[in-house]
Amino acid sequence: MSQVKEGDQVKVNYTGKLTDGTVFDSSEDREPLAFTVGAGQMIPGFDKAIPGMAVGDSKTIEVPSAEAYGDRREDLIVTVPSDKLPEDMNPTIGDKLQINQEDGRAIPVTVTEVKDDSIILDANHDLAGKDLVFDVELVEIV
Repeated sequence: MSQVKEGDQVKVNYTGKLTDGTVFDSSEDREPLAFTVGAGQMIPGFDKAIPGMAVGDSKTIEVPSAEAYGDRREDLIVTVPSDKLPEDMNPTIGDKLQINQEDGRAIPVTVTEVKDDSIILDANHDLAGKDLVFDVELVEIV
């Protein structure tokens, strides 16, 4: 039976959880996740756990935050003065927005605080700073 090696295209079913068991994502009721192993399409800790698996194998992968979405970074929290916002904008805590960098790339941000004269935006990934656990089943080596 062949085993996955770097460069293989694979399909996996997975459930991603926080260490307290809270599910944050799953392929259940969806198509299996398809990706190329070692191509940088997945978080590093997930990607490096797949080689050596054979079709039908299942495993639980524990991924520390450093090999997932990294540590939370304070430099990714920004204050935007209210007078720099569009006039028709009424942000609320939890809103998902995008800010454009000078090179035109859009950065997703979350509104974490609304003050009288400004809003606080957090560009950290929602899972930054969190250790993750994945239950993975290899469905196919394409």
